[in-house]
Amino acid sequence: MHDDSRQDDLPGALRGPLNALIDYCQQNNWSGFDPYDGLNSRIYQATPFMKSKVCRIAFMQVLKRLPVNLRPVLLVPRQQNPKALALFLAAFVKLAKIGLPEVRLLSEMTALLAEMQSPDDRYCTWGYSFPWQTRGDLVPRGAANLVCTVFVSNALLDAYEYNGEPQCLAMAASAADYILNDLFWADGNSSIGFSYPLPEMRVPIHNANFLGSALLCRMSKHTGEKKYLDTALKVARYSAAMQRPDGSWGYGELPVQGWVDNFHTGFNLCALRMICNCTGTEEFAPHVKRGFEFYREHFFTEEGAPRYFHNRTYPIDIHSVAQSIITMVELQDLDSDNVERAFKIYRWAIENMWDERGYFYYQVFPMFTNKIPYMRWSQAWMLLAICTLAESRSEKRC
Repeated sequence: MHDDSRQDDLPGALRGPLNALIDYCQQNNWSGFDPYDGLNSRIYQATPFMKSKVCRIAFMQVLKRLPVNLRPVLLVPRQQNPKALALFLAAFVKLAKIGLPEVRLLSEMTALLAEMQSPDDRYCTWGYSFPWQTRGDLVPRGAANLVCTVFVSNALLDAYEYNGEPQCLAMAASAADYILNDLFWADGNSSIGFSYPLPEMRVPIHNANFLGSALLCRMSKHTGEKKYLDTALKVARYSAAMQRPDGSWGYGELPVQGWVDNFHTGFNLCALRMICNCTGTEEFAPHVKRGFEFYREHFFTEEGAPRYFHNRTYPIDIHSVAQSIITMVELQDLDSDNVERAFKIYRWAIENMWDERGYFYYQVFPMFTNKIPYMRWSQAWMLLAICTLAESRSEKRC
């Protein structure tokens, strides 16, 4: 249960939901269902359809889109997910930094992440707690991937910067070596990047490029290793150059990857800002400025609801809500109203996507709301978003 001593240290609008959300996640042992965990179904795994790529995609997508949660019937287990644990760790570091009593949870999250590393790997890496089918390949359960590994590594560095725990720095450094040595690729002068979601997949994915580059820049700042910085800047410059004239980025460079969505755009902007902060360069500042102008103008309704795509509103997704709050706070120097915009998004989410039982819903549509309480996609992201808001208010008081 939550510690009532938090009550006097938080803005009133954050206090109740934060306490209830931590209680909900802790009571569920930080585990739950995920929008993409359909292939964990023990029933589906026993059918011949598991051998068909088309059937795997269809089954995943149907289960992801259904507003009724069939996972218990299909014997999909509730599981801890390394990326969710990373988001929890990052959130608890923020609470600890502003003096709220979540320090004990830092060691718990760090220990869980150390246990949940991807198997049979030379490096410290992490993957999702479910297999998932891309348009091309089946990604095995637990297989290391860049995005999951980056979020875990950044959370470990957050913890290291707070408590100086050497294990946190060592695991993050190992992960950075994995990205540098196993995932970096270059196709002559035409394209360059970090492989995602599998090492053999060499297609430019811009959020993966920026996230990987930002982690390497952060590691270079900690270690002084030039090898991280040189590769990071090469990859970041490639994806920065692919920014469209209106300030947006497509998801990737394949013809089928041209969509522009909220949270991946937020990833790009926050990662570019981290690169600037860690290297002291202003090289990417114009890209951040143009990207943020596009983001602010295209991804929000007048009521503060975040649009999923730049050209249509629905579904309104809780992941977009959370990343919108984080992006506004991280880029608050670009507009004096950004923190208030973040609170407006938060208030909209409380009014429209919050359940008094202590969790956030998944998606809102014009005629109905998908109320399934996903742990990684919804609760972990919103906990980090709320803690980001709490930290921003604490900084203003200081």
